[in-house]
Amino acid sequence: MLHGVPGRDDAALAAAAALFRGFGDPSRLAIVCHLALGEHNVRDLTEHLELAQSTVSAHLRCLLDCGMVTVRARGRSSVYALAVDHQILDLLAAAERLLAATGDAVTFCPRYGIPAQP
Repeated sequence: MLHGVPGRDDAALAAAAALFRGFGDPSRLAIVCHLALGEHNVRDLTEHLELAQSTVSAHLRCLLDCGMVTVRARGRSSVYALAVDHQILDLLAAAERLLAATGDAVTFCPRYGIPAQP
């Protein structure tokens, strides 16, 4: 278990790490945030986010494989939606609170932050 229990649970830590990697790509996170507004097909997401169709499709496949989104047929296209929308929105809100509490210090992290401009 991750919170409330001292010690290590390797399976829980691995699952949590995989979850955060799933949200770790800016394009994938943008897709998740856009799907929080409602259902969209690949074409809509491509236009709204100004991403390549192949990029959107690859990220949707990842999110689908992770159980974060669902897909259903609508006519000849596929429509995507958040699978666990309340939990995802809670996670994103918690991330915003953590970023606010740390003053967005993570952006200066030498390993994962935004590179400094010369």
